[in-house]
Amino acid sequence: MIDGLKPYAEYKESGQEWLGGVPAHWDLKPGHAAFAKRKESNLGMKEKTVLSLSYGRIKVKATDKQHGLVPESYETYQVVNEGNVIIRGTDLQNDHTSLRIGLSRNRGIISSAYLCLEAQPTITPDYGYQILNVFDLTKAIYRYGSGLRQNLDHGEIKRLPIFLPPLDEQAAIVRFLDNANRKIDGFIRAKRKLIGLLNEQKQAIIHRAVTRGLHPDVPLKPSGIPWLGDIPKHWEVLALKRVLRRLIDCEHKTAPAAEGSGLRVVRTTGIRHGRLQFHGTYGTTPEAFKQWTRRGLPEAGDVLFTREAPAGEACVMPEGITLCMGQRTVLMKLRANRINAHFLVHSIYGGPPRTAITLASQGSTVGHFNMSDIGALTVFLPPHAEQVVIVEAIERDAEPLNTAIARTEREIALMQEYRTRLTSDIVTGKLDVREAAAHLPAPPTAAVTEATADEPLEEIETEEIEA
Repeated sequence: MIDGLKPYAEYKESGQEWLGGVPAHWDLKPGHAAFAKRKESNLGMKEKTVLSLSYGRIKVKATDKQHGLVPESYETYQVVNEGNVIIRGTDLQNDHTSLRIGLSRNRGIISSAYLCLEAQPTITPDYGYQILNVFDLTKAIYRYGSGLRQNLDHGEIKRLPIFLPPLDEQAAIVRFLDNANRKIDGFIRAKRKLIGLLNEQKQAIIHRAVTRGLHPDVPLKPSGIPWLGDIPKHWEVLALKRVLRRLIDCEHKTAPAAEGSGLRVVRTTGIRHGRLQFHGTYGTTPEAFKQWTRRGLPEAGDVLFTREAPAGEACVMPEGITLCMGQRTVLMKLRANRINAHFLVHSIYGGPPRTAITLASQGSTVGHFNMSDIGALTVFLPPHAEQVVIVEAIERDAEPLNTAIARTEREIALMQEYRTRLTSDIVTGKLDVREAAAHLPAPPTAAVTEATADEPLEEIETEEIEA
């Protein structure tokens, strides 16, 4: 992909430590020379096509996914034109995911909490998006935020150092990156398909173990759930709340961030595929931690569960970690003599709760569970000693699959790191792609490009911000 690419013949100092030198013939201008702030009200509902910023892309939001909003709400939105760049500039230091910038391919409306920028004659919209994308991907954008929560507004955008090649060179850079991204997306899609197949095999192992046990000749009885059929005769069928000491809801607001704090807040992005993921947590203050744990402190052996965004993710709280619950999370303190924590998590993914979770999520991007819904989830309960044996069997049988999944996820992560490095090197002029771009085939149509768009390895919680 980069064979034959070389640096430019001559460079000049940019004056920016993080940027280094830029090609000598490029102009270096402040942000206001490249972008103008655009703010067009939607009063009178002149536009009804609702857009959303998701995974670094601006998408048209389907009508059945416009949950919680009535048509009158859209009068507070702003109108966006095709070619406008949209930035979610709030709370930079409390968001370690990037992908906060998108280029609109449609005219429509989006939350007025976002920044809307219009490219000036010195820059093409696609190249302007790529420059801001590099600021985001390399975290250079952090240094320009203001306030305690590091917000980015148009005042900061106006002073960003923008490096401007000639317009024909901007087009060559965009063409090369579009071609490279299509190849990278194809690689990642193939790897994700493999992960999906591996997870299906793992899910079959879990489902069989938590609904029928390990012994094929055990006497059976009707489970009372038609689509799950029979279960071992000596197992119990009961509501989840019967095996819990406490079911604790979260605070329904965002805990303040404190960079470098060891007191962590777990977001829904931190609970995925039965595991607690550190990148889905952030630090908070001692005062906030005290308030956010007043209902209950997550302890080793507890189970964390997500109520929405998405609903139905769960993990066992590991030892040696101090954290509190963020929004949309629930804490389950178990009757340890009745249910094994790992057996419960496997049951959530492969037993009766999974059907209820799937039904709750149908037709919505954020399926939702009330506390009473969670407590009423059905679980199958073998004797405790048998639960332990089942968990050990699942871990043993799934180990080769987990190893293959982890390896494939790492391959995807490395390719995404390569994409970031490649984009940064090309957009900042470290590599000259003019000749290579001239020999590339014509790009596919916009419809094909949208249909094959890639999303990140881990889903990122990107909710619409209300004005």
